[in-house]
Parts: sequence; structure tokens; C-alpha cells
Amino acid sequence: MERRHFIRALAAGSAATALPATAATAADGSEARSQLATLAQKMSEPVLTNLAAGTLKKNFALEVSPTWDGRDKGVAYLECFGRLIAGIAPWLALPDDGTSEGHTRKRLHQLALQSYTNSVDPSNPDYLLWKGPGQTLVDSAYFTNALMRAPQALWEPLDAKTKQRIIAEIKALRRIEPPYINWMLFSAMNEAWLMSIGEEFDPLRMNVAIRKINEWYVGDGWIKDGDAFHFDYYNAYVMHPMLVEILDVLDAKKGAFWNGKPEELRAQAIKRMQRYSEHLERFIGSDGSYPPIGRSLTYRTTAFQPLALLAWRKKLPQSLPEGQIRAALQAVHKAVWSAPSNFTKDGYLTIGFVGHQPELGDWYSNNGSMYIASASLLPLGLAPTDSYWTAPAQDWTQKKAFAGARFPKDYPVNY
Repeated sequence: MERRHFIRALAAGSAATALPATAATAADGSEARSQLATLAQKMSEPVLTNLAAGTLKKNFALEVSPTWDGRDKGVAYLECFGRLIAGIAPWLALPDDGTSEGHTRKRLHQLALQSYTNSVDPSNPDYLLWKGPGQTLVDSAYFTNALMRAPQALWEPLDAKTKQRIIAEIKALRRIEPPYINWMLFSAMNEAWLMSIGEEFDPLRMNVAIRKINEWYVGDGWIKDGDAFHFDYYNAYVMHPMLVEILDVLDAKKGAFWNGKPEELRAQAIKRMQRYSEHLERFIGSDGSYPPIGRSLTYRTTAFQPLALLAWRKKLPQSLPEGQIRAALQAVHKAVWSAPSNFTKDGYLTIGFVGHQPELGDWYSNNGSMYIASASLLPLGLAPTDSYWTAPAQDWTQKKAFAGARFPKDYPVNY
């Protein structure tokens, strides 16, 4: 699909005004960034505009999967905001500039700050479901992950009352006992965030989660989800990114970890995420398609969060050059997001994989859940002049392989 058609597809049916496209002669990286920024704005505009005005619950029409388990649907609003903000936080944290993208980013940043304020204000119509079911713990972790990813942009500017309210709501979620699956990382993320801002935290909730994830490591970059191995994308959705970011804080704050060194655990976790990312890169077909496998398939491009996170942090392994990953992810985004029915006529995400496919939803799926897809937008946190955007585009593995070109063979690792 040509770039102009991709931009047009993103803009179709949206209340947001698409960012201006770059000229057709622009460098590959400039085009890729323009497409990603347009997608970020399209995802963000309806959510942040309404939450900042206290009208999200009024205007965000909920959609749940056909197998919905009957829990309080109000959790969808926390899912929507928490997941969205975690992915766009690095982008909102970039310095202001005079570009069209910069003006849009600055406006969305201010809306995000007001959204944080409204989300914990009991008198606001959009006060989120902090006293809700266990799902609240899950999405609180994305809410705090965003504050960890962009503390100067999203935490420090908040007023003292809002900060106190956020801290209180997060600590109150200790009432929810996470099952021994990926959920342990949600508790740990909240405690890591509290640790990062100098608040009282529970080291046991962090350290037990770290231990369990390492116990569940099965090798070659793959982690079980509890006692069972699942062939799905939860290693990308939760396991690798959250483990690394929790260990970032534990290492930076020199936290205690019995009979272990946080800096060594962190280095190991990064290597394992890099290895898993090599597998993800090989999943990407010549046309940007990838295997539609496992639970939560409707999280769409979140499947590539590890690649996006490593790119943003400048930690891609040597085997995955920046120009290759940028080109591969650009193809993935085109393959998924060109379908207009990914969004409602009001600009909100729908349940589906490529377009509106509600039958693919799981028993816990609602359209707020879909905003975890913003995790594939993390490279927008790199300045337009960064080498990720300026490096020459390169073909990715499957594109080379099916063109009969040379490509490296793949072997398992033992770390």
C-alpha cells in the first residue's frame, strides 16, 4: 500500500486532524515517523480530549467481546487511558519544537496531564474504577509504567493533591492478590514506581515477581506464563518489558535482592529480551504480516513491544540494525492499521486484529483493552534526528529470505 493511502486510511472516520504528511521525496525514516505520529495522534486524540474534559465515560461507547465474563464494564476506561499513556509517554516527553508534530504533541501532553488529574479526582465524572475488580491491578501497572517512562513530563508537573491521590490509589491496590502468572509483574511494577519516586514500597512484591519470572524462563528468550507454556505474545505484552523496567528501578535505586545482584539480573533480562526480539523480527513476513497466534491477539501491534522498547532505549542487539527494524515495524503497522474499521466513526479503537473482528475477543476483552497497541509506538520517543530515523532502511529477515538473498541462520542461546 502506498504511503498516501496508508495516511488516508488512518485519517478515515476520525474526529482528529491527521498530521501533515511529509513530501513524497522524504527519506524513508521521515516517512516512517510521519506515519507513526499520525497513528499516535489518531489513537490519542479522542481519549485524551474527553478524559481531560471529564467526558470520556459519556462519549466512549463501550464494546465487549461476545464471551464477556460479566465483570464491571467500567474498568474499560482505566484500561483505555492506562494502556494508551504507557505507549505514548516517551513521545509526549520530547522537548517542544515548532514543527506540526511538535504542536500536536504539546497539546496532547497538556491533555494527558489533565487526564491524570481527572482520573483520580473522586468528584470528577471520569474518576476511574480504582475500587473495582482484579483487572484494576492490571491496568494500574500501565498507568504507573507511563510515569516511570516519562517522569519529568508526566509526574513532576502534577499538582501535589493529584500526586497524593495517585500514590494512595496505587497503594490501596495491594488489597488485590495477583495469581502466579504474568499478573505478578503488575504488582511489582506499581511497587517499582513507588520506589522510583522515593515512596514507601513493598520489596517482597517486587522480588518474588522477579524470582518467579526467572524460574519460568524456559530458554532461548522464552518465558512460561506460570506453570504452563503458552505459544502467544505475552512475552511481548508483559513478561520481557515489565521485568526489564522493574529491574531498571531496582538497579538504579540499589534495592535489596536476597542472594542476587540487581545489576546482573537486569543485564541478563535485557539479553533475554534481545534474544526474544530476534525471534519476533523473524516472525515478520515480507508484507508486514505476522502469525495470528494465541490469547489477546486483538492487542494488535503490541506483539512487537520488545523491539519498540529496545529501539527507544538504544538497546537493539547488533543482529538487528536500526534501519532494518524501522522498516520491518513500518511494514507491520501498514499491514495492521490500514484497515479503516480498526476505529469507530468516533475515532475509538474496535476489537479486532486487522479491522473490526469482535469474535476474536477473549472473555476479558473490551475496546479499552485494545489501547495496549500504543506500546508499538515507543520509538516516537526518539528525536527525529536520531539514528533510528536517519539510518538507511534495510530489508528484514523474511524479506531477504523469500527474495533469495543472503540472510543469517539462527541458533539457540544458553543465557
